[in-house]
Amino acid sequence: MNPQWQARRLAEDKLRRNDERSPFQRDRARILHSAAFRRLQAKTQVLGVGMNDFYRTRLTHSLEVAQIGTGICAQLKRKHPDYAWLMDSTSLIEALCLAHDIGHPPFGHGGEVALNYMMRDHGGFEGNGQTFRILTRLEPYTQHYGMNLSRRTLLGILKYPVTAAHLAPQIPQGAVKPNHQVRPQDWPPVKAVYNDDGEILDWVLGPVTDADKQAFSRYQAANGHLPGKSLCKSLDATIMELADDIAYAVHDLEDAIVMGIVTREQWQQDITPSLRASEDEWIRQELADIDVRMFNPEHYIRKDAIGTLVNGFVTAINIIKQNTFEDPLLEFQARLEPAFHIVLEVLKQFVLKRVVRKPEVQMLEYKGQQMLMTLFEALASDPMRLLPLNTQQRYLESQQSEGNSMRVIADYLSGMTDDFAARLYRQLFTPSVADINGPLI
Repeated sequence: MNPQWQARRLAEDKLRRNDERSPFQRDRARILHSAAFRRLQAKTQVLGVGMNDFYRTRLTHSLEVAQIGTGICAQLKRKHPDYAWLMDSTSLIEALCLAHDIGHPPFGHGGEVALNYMMRDHGGFEGNGQTFRILTRLEPYTQHYGMNLSRRTLLGILKYPVTAAHLAPQIPQGAVKPNHQVRPQDWPPVKAVYNDDGEILDWVLGPVTDADKQAFSRYQAANGHLPGKSLCKSLDATIMELADDIAYAVHDLEDAIVMGIVTREQWQQDITPSLRASEDEWIRQELADIDVRMFNPEHYIRKDAIGTLVNGFVTAINIIKQNTFEDPLLEFQARLEPAFHIVLEVLKQFVLKRVVRKPEVQMLEYKGQQMLMTLFEALASDPMRLLPLNTQQRYLESQQSEGNSMRVIADYLSGMTDDFAARLYRQLFTPSVADINGPLI
């Protein structure tokens, strides 16, 4: 493996006593102990924080993604021993999985829509791009380099390794409307690295050849008001993304089942036909009637079914060679077998249709969306009056360097937990003696 993949943007020589950790163990520790990671405990995953103390938040989701990610690596090493050297660090995959959602704003997709709309003339907003920004710029582990993670860790976190300028819609995404009329479908975020952070992306891809960089940066062009789409990911990113998809499709579904949001009849209508028609014999035998256990009132029986589903996906992942790149981190990919890929997509669409798009959930997203847009308007109207002192300093520095000062406001709002954003909204817009007499700290 090219040693440049272990390099950091800021050279370090900490000389700590008896510290024999690998670069990726250090990266995992920096993520795990960061304030940005801790804030995930109070950010919405699918169901709103505070609705129930049982279901998953972004934090518990990320922990489960890390567990699944390490399980995928173990299976790939067993199935592909010749490629085991590519996955010699469990800490690397854990670091990626723990950090993958660290840039998502409060109030789930509603918060992302709000910030993307408010940043429409300033580079947009997107959760994965914000994750990259937090890791490389914002988290105060260093003064100017964020967590100063190793190059391979940053490569692995890049789900969309293209700058937003390449993927911007060809025509405006929609007419500018009053905030309460903004619809998510009219303002899809550009899934990319922010233009403001393009030089860091160039540094991450420093070890690869020009031919590899050009091929890795391929993208599908924008279509009308729809943004374009990047087409490539590194090996580590494909493992992380599969772990994320499995956790979303299975564990978030478990929350919905336990809370009675979805029913067995809906499962039989939307999912059972695909399972019974699968070309894979194991899927037909083990999963076609798994709803009997999934919707069983006995907790241990349902847990056994969840374990069966996760095991099915994790053991159906293989490494494929693309015959496109020179660098092995770009050349190899983790892929689900076709029959299991179909099942995973069916489960993801089931969660989207029956849970995420449920009116009660959408009302909470809409409410959060409105709060963040209103907060953005207020802070942008008089930043030097309303922003915290340290954020004011960043805002001033951005203006003085002719940078994107609106990005500083988006950074501030996106880092909030659901509760902090709601309390700031109340303090600014809901008159009460308590709010006036007590500052938000």
